[in-house]
Amino acid sequence: MDQVTVNLFGACTYLLGAVAFGVLGGLMLVSWRGQRQGLWLIGAAGTTMLWAAVLSWGSYGNSLTGLSLLAVEATCDFVWILALTSLSGTAISRRVRVACVGGVIAIGAFALVAWFLELSGVAYLDPMRVLSRTQLASSLLGLVLLEQLFRNTTPSGRHNLKFFVIGVGLLFGYDIFLFSQTDLIGALSLESWNARGIVAALAVPLVAVSTQRMPHWSIDVFVSRQVVFYTATFMITGAYLVVVALGGFYVREFGGDWGSVGQLVFISGATVSLVGLLASAHLRRQARVFISKHFYRNKYDYRVEWLRFIETLSSASETDIKASAIHAIAQIFSSPGGYLFWRDESGRRFDAAAAWPARLDPAHVPESIAANSDLAAFLARTKWIVDLRELQNEPSVYGDINLPEWVRQRNELRIVSPLFLSNDLAGILFLSEPPAPFDLTYEDRDLLRTVGRHVATHIAQQDADKKLAENRQFEAYNRLTAFMMHDLKNSIAQLKLVVENAARHKHKPEFVDDAIGTVANAVERMTRLIEQLRSERPIDRVASVRLSECARQVALRCSNRAPRVDFEAEHDPIVRADHERLSMVIEHIVRNAQEATRADGTVTISVARRGALATVNVSDTGVGMSPQFVRERLFRPFDSTKGAKGMGIGAYQTREYVRSLGGDVEVQSTPGIGTKFTVILPCIEPSDRADVSESADLEA
Repeated sequence: MDQVTVNLFGACTYLLGAVAFGVLGGLMLVSWRGQRQGLWLIGAAGTTMLWAAVLSWGSYGNSLTGLSLLAVEATCDFVWILALTSLSGTAISRRVRVACVGGVIAIGAFALVAWFLELSGVAYLDPMRVLSRTQLASSLLGLVLLEQLFRNTTPSGRHNLKFFVIGVGLLFGYDIFLFSQTDLIGALSLESWNARGIVAALAVPLVAVSTQRMPHWSIDVFVSRQVVFYTATFMITGAYLVVVALGGFYVREFGGDWGSVGQLVFISGATVSLVGLLASAHLRRQARVFISKHFYRNKYDYRVEWLRFIETLSSASETDIKASAIHAIAQIFSSPGGYLFWRDESGRRFDAAAAWPARLDPAHVPESIAANSDLAAFLARTKWIVDLRELQNEPSVYGDINLPEWVRQRNELRIVSPLFLSNDLAGILFLSEPPAPFDLTYEDRDLLRTVGRHVATHIAQQDADKKLAENRQFEAYNRLTAFMMHDLKNSIAQLKLVVENAARHKHKPEFVDDAIGTVANAVERMTRLIEQLRSERPIDRVASVRLSECARQVALRCSNRAPRVDFEAEHDPIVRADHERLSMVIEHIVRNAQEATRADGTVTISVARRGALATVNVSDTGVGMSPQFVRERLFRPFDSTKGAKGMGIGAYQTREYVRSLGGDVEVQSTPGIGTKFTVILPCIEPSDRADVSESADLEA
């Protein structure tokens, strides 16, 4: 390669190192919690970023002199030495720390003196010799500090610190290699110099992992498992491709006449092997286990696992919620399947409720587990997660419990997890053996307990929703029955009145006519009721109704009992309604007013008009109602003050029908003084009055 290409390559590698340490420094800065150790580490990362940026610029322009390199290198090493002495705390004796700091200061002073002597022309020192020897001394001091730090840390702390020692040690170790070579040949090796930026970038992930593991450094850096996994995969793939390229070059150079063919075959085979390795689920699983085990305190990335768990659980339809619950838990452990047993309504046994990924085979459904069996009783008492392999090898750990026969016959099962609803055992989950390598750790057990409670609550909520829907259906049926009984009660009351007066008035022609009219009215009501029961929707014969005439007919019908009903009409508005149902609404209000008023009191129906609205006012001098009763109970269905005689739905029906016509019902009442019901309905325009109901002209 020509010199320009070499310089460009060196600039790119150092730029890569600058970017890597810049990202690390930024992550640490935003995660810093204010402690001194963290600040020194942030300073070291920032200094290394600047160091790599300067060397990238210098490599591209070939503009750095030996003494300039000496100043840049000495500054970076000086900051790292100070950072290491700060991070070590009491792990390294004060004498060692003072010696290392004094040594790096002396090295820096020597570099300044050499630079001053050359500028003043007093003496000339070979810049490469000065650079190589000062850097060797600084790197040795750095390695001594790292060794002391690691050796004097507790065994538990070494696990968290080892990647930091490896990462920073890689920087100092490579410097020893580079500058030893420089001191021997008296000049920098361009190949080793240009590779130095890549080495610095490789150290960043190691430092980041240890920084996240060391909370007392007061830097809470989070690096997701996905980033580590894909970064590691990318780096390993890149290294593999480099090796393949070198191998192909070797085959071509030394393969003679068949060198080119051999190179193609070699590269093709290596590429196929690489694709096969990347596509291997077993290899990916091994890599994830290795990363989780060696780079993280926790086995799982709980944020990712919880989001996936909730997404799987919430995407289920109502019919397969239990199977989706198995899937949601099994995917956490990469288990290929499982069974869910759920407590029946009697609480005496646990029945097989679902299987995943296959459905339960009706011909081979696992037998139920009795609530008083060894397994169920053990789970309910201890709330333990049962490892069937451990139970097989050491049954005494689990109290020598007897497993159901079907469990013993299925060797693929590995985990038995109880599902608790509050403190009650609501279900039992059986999971198949996850792919190797798998060990059921305390972290797995804690996670199973947590997701098990969530699943139990989710399934119980769905069961409660189903029961609530069934209760609503029964409630609708009961409400329909109550409405029917209310209508029948009104018709029976009319017929009863005819029967009671028949003995006294049966010889009067007008009574016979009135009785026939009453019977006809009752027949019509019951016929319409039957029609409504047969239809999905209530049948209304909507037409134009003369409101004054309708109210007058109601007043006549209700005047056969005390107190009599007075009728007043200021206007004769016309409204759109079913004449019969509107009459029943007004009649219901009037009869309730009569029941609430003494025989010597008054009940009055008055019809008026308010602009585009028509009103029917029913006033009485009865006992009245309190504002609280009107507000909270009057229009509540099935809330009656008449005891067994009332259904409590008349007022509710009245308001709902009037509102369906676009109107409303207003109530004004004072205890001991009386009540005024106002039915408000929209009037129709004169042009719409051609279809006035013929029933408005009927006699009462």
